[in-house]
Amino acid sequence: MARDTQSIVKMSRREGYALHPKAHKALVKRSTMPGEQATSGGRGRRNKPSQYSIQLREKQKVKRLYGLLERQFAKLMSEASRSKGKSGAKLLEFLELRLDNVIYRSGLAVSRRAARQLVTHGHFMLNGRRVDIPSIRVVTGDAIIVRERSKSTDYFKRLEDVSPAPAAIPDWLNVNRKKCEVKITGVPSRDDAEPDIKEQLIVEYYSR
Repeated sequence: MARDTQSIVKMSRREGYALHPKAHKALVKRSTMPGEQATSGGRGRRNKPSQYSIQLREKQKVKRLYGLLERQFAKLMSEASRSKGKSGAKLLEFLELRLDNVIYRSGLAVSRRAARQLVTHGHFMLNGRRVDIPSIRVVTGDAIIVRERSKSTDYFKRLEDVSPAPAAIPDWLNVNRKKCEVKITGVPSRDDAEPDIKEQLIVEYYSR
């Protein structure tokens, strides 16, 4: 399965946005872009970015945040454009409903990358069937549970230590951490995605 193997910290510096929990400290320590030398004024001197550049960077940021490759992301944007409602909000809804994102949002993984690895290793059951495809899109009524044999692994035995419960779990998820079970009870709204995503810029990028 194709995936982006670039350093998540390096990508975070490129986008000026923490794409992974461990990238926060790295951005504070070194906020310049990869290959860019800091000046006395902070970031290196650059020309004012064009509108195209702004749209591109927003697209790259969101694509990397959710861990998609370009072809996957473009295909999802195309589907969102054909759907009812605002294309940008629909894109974020589709991204939030990915299985790997649901595992992350439910607190069963500390990051989307970690969630994707857990899924590909076959640790989860979706409606009673083993799954290993992170991009599967869940729907209301779906039930996700950790396989019985996986519950005995060191990771899930130490879940509270390796992936503490998040401060807030989205309203569209019903999570039972003791049973390692997640139920999809609704559809994510625009407010359930990161607030600093400017999805209209992504729509404009693909509308060129």
